[in-house]
Amino acid sequence: MGSTALTVSQAAYAQAEPMEVQTTDTTSGADDIIVTGTREVGTKAADAAAPIQLLSSAALEKVGQPNLNQALTQIVPSFTAQTQGTDMASFSLSARLRGVSPNHTLVMVNGKRRHGNSILQVINGAFGGSAAPSIDLIPPDIVQRIEILQDGAAAQYGSDAIAGVINIILKSQDSGVTAKGTVGQYYDSEGLQYALSTNFGLPIGDSGFIDVSLFHRWNDFTTIGDGQFQAVNLTGNTVTNVSAAFKPIYDALNARKGTAGINGGQPRSTLNVMFVNAGYNFGDVEFYAFGDISRRHGKALQGYRQPNRVCVDTANPATCLQRTVTDGMVPWIEVISNEFSATGGFRGEVSEWNWDLGFTYAEDKAKILTTHSANASMFTNTFNNARNAYLAANPGASATSAAAIAAGQAGAITPSEFYDGEFKFTQFVGQLDVRREFDVGFSDPLTFAVGGEYRRETYSIGAGDDASRYFEGGQSFPGYALSDAGSLKREAVAIYGNVIFKPVPEWTVDIAGRFEDYSDFGNTAIGKFTTRYDFSDAFAIRGTVSTGFRAPSLQESGYSATNVGPTSATIQLAPSSPGSAAAGFGALKPEKSFNLSGGVVFRPIPRFVLTLDGYFIRIKDRIVSSGSITGQDSQPFPTPGIRRTNIINGVTAYELVQNAIRASGKALDPTVLQSGSLSIQTFTNGIDTETWGLELSARYPVETSFGKLDLSLGANYNKTKVTNSRLGALFNLSSRAIIEKSSPDFKTVLGALFTSGNFSANARATYYSKTVQLVTPNSFSTTVRPITGDGTPGYYEGVVKPAVIVDLELGYDLTKFLNLSVGANNLFNKKPEVPALVADYNASTAGWLLAGRSPYVNGSGTINAPYTHGPYGTNGGYYYARLTLDF
Repeated sequence: MGSTALTVSQAAYAQAEPMEVQTTDTTSGADDIIVTGTREVGTKAADAAAPIQLLSSAALEKVGQPNLNQALTQIVPSFTAQTQGTDMASFSLSARLRGVSPNHTLVMVNGKRRHGNSILQVINGAFGGSAAPSIDLIPPDIVQRIEILQDGAAAQYGSDAIAGVINIILKSQDSGVTAKGTVGQYYDSEGLQYALSTNFGLPIGDSGFIDVSLFHRWNDFTTIGDGQFQAVNLTGNTVTNVSAAFKPIYDALNARKGTAGINGGQPRSTLNVMFVNAGYNFGDVEFYAFGDISRRHGKALQGYRQPNRVCVDTANPATCLQRTVTDGMVPWIEVISNEFSATGGFRGEVSEWNWDLGFTYAEDKAKILTTHSANASMFTNTFNNARNAYLAANPGASATSAAAIAAGQAGAITPSEFYDGEFKFTQFVGQLDVRREFDVGFSDPLTFAVGGEYRRETYSIGAGDDASRYFEGGQSFPGYALSDAGSLKREAVAIYGNVIFKPVPEWTVDIAGRFEDYSDFGNTAIGKFTTRYDFSDAFAIRGTVSTGFRAPSLQESGYSATNVGPTSATIQLAPSSPGSAAAGFGALKPEKSFNLSGGVVFRPIPRFVLTLDGYFIRIKDRIVSSGSITGQDSQPFPTPGIRRTNIINGVTAYELVQNAIRASGKALDPTVLQSGSLSIQTFTNGIDTETWGLELSARYPVETSFGKLDLSLGANYNKTKVTNSRLGALFNLSSRAIIEKSSPDFKTVLGALFTSGNFSANARATYYSKTVQLVTPNSFSTTVRPITGDGTPGYYEGVVKPAVIVDLELGYDLTKFLNLSVGANNLFNKKPEVPALVADYNASTAGWLLAGRSPYVNGSGTINAPYTHGPYGTNGGYYYARLTLDF
């Protein structure tokens, strides 16, 4: 591959890639120069005062799926990627470091802040509240290496860097072409995926370059389960509570196993990305620019609707939406995301001061649609209107006559596709960094850095079309109401200072401070002190103490939704809205953190490096979902709903919900208001947490007479506890378990790469300790549940047991320019456990044979569906082949 034509000194790259560094090892070496976590020029990875993990482009290439999220979770022990989401979250899968929220990791590209996602993960869970950057929008082929700072760094880089920083450094080549084709699928023949990509570098004049990556990826659905309890029970027989007219329809559906393998798993998705990195050296000044444009069209399968779901009379198939009578209906949520970002700037040196002035603008926009669906209320109302018109014209006709029903069908209207609305997030950042070295009499020059940043962000929600907002909207997902639509904006200004010096050659001291002022909640000041002492070339100790913060994202602050059904309404209140204030919550404030870390670095023999670091992270005012607050339970209309009288924020739950609805200005169906279930939820600074952990990293390359063996070991032990909750009973045992138990406490990654001539073999074994969520069964179960104590009926522990996931790839260079690799991720096809059955399940008991009666402890509506909260997903083994052309 060609190297860059630029020759600017490394001093200009305190916040970017030293472009002459090209790494080919599976993991970047200890002697590589780093640019993350320090503003000192020339620091090597093994000499860093804070723990840094480096991943080269070669390491990323040896992961089956061409997806940076997958690559990082398979290589980095402290990194946990979301395997699947719910509703729109399927298209904004995120990841996290050290067991805290994805919002607590700052993602950068070439040292510049990467923009967030316009889609907010609303459902309460380990990744709830996340609108973090989509790492998988960055093509692996554009990445030269990734530097992961596993330490609190908000004082250096600003908001979000509580758990650490992921800095993705782009290739900067002026020659060479790489083209790749990858194809694979899961062992069960689902989830076919192919990807095509190319990366090429071109010179610009005598002193410039442009490096371009084009990326296309398509993957198909995966599904789980052997049937739906709405149509078939665990015995394989049709549910018993269907009408005589529908019984043969259900029998035929179940005979052909029509409800097996229709839900869950990954969505179908098409992704196209172009990423560019460019630069030109004018001598004293260098121009740089990079950015991307992407489009993703995703389609996620939603919950199954049985054949008599969209009907005027659920006992008479003739009164139902005919396209759903034979098989029922599986609606889709479709998301069309268009994203782009552009960064440009200049850097150079004036009177020994190195400076970097850069600007970034980014935009992420997502349109939401519900397809393969129907609006049940629209169908019912238009059917009845048409039938009533027929009856008025034919006084002697019966409402149940074939002619009247045919007239109703002829006049019935419902779309199958609904436009639900859109989200848009924009971010503009202007940044100036200045650095100089001073000779103050120490063994090495003192590094002084200062800088400032201006950031402007906007977030908006657009309403859905009329059909999507008619009563409950399309089955599975309603459109955003007019009262949900709106926009927020924010401006922030920051200044920082950083001093790095060595009082003696063996001792490094790094001190940083930062002040930030936000237009929506005020200002904050934070600091960081980092030090390292090398007792010898073979042994060093290092440690950090810092304070940090995270500004609530505009997505968290401004998201609003109204989910309605024929007998229910749930309102997601924007924290900054009048409705939230009326419920006793109110606008979000920043999360604050305190970090401690300490570790050792061993280099007892050449090429062997081992680091062990412990850390402590305290987060105050951590943002979580309030959980659903129900104020009224449904009753048959026109009977008034049952008003809940438990006290929340000083008033009854009914009064709290009613006050919030009135203050929000949201218009709800009067029938639902009178007799339906009414509830609200919002995001709030509800809890404080503490996280403890240990991080081990070791690498040893071994040269033999028959080849080279590169051995690596990484391990992370991580434990989070909720130390304080301001939500009372709203933050129950289940909510606590999501924070404390839904990620594995222990994860290790053991890797071995063997190369000999044209042949290579890469093996990796990842151990995950158990993960737990507290689950509840179908209300029909009368078994006393084993976990109680917070005023709830109790929970079962949904346990995904410890597992070892093995990945293997074999590669061979067919020619100097052509490589063929074949491999498997999750070689032994490990999947999470299927939930246990409740103790009182009895297949011969009539009640268990009714539609919707799940016998599983988690109330799953799908037969033999595994738990979805495991760290390695439900899809099982994946095999692939990759052809690479490199010249």
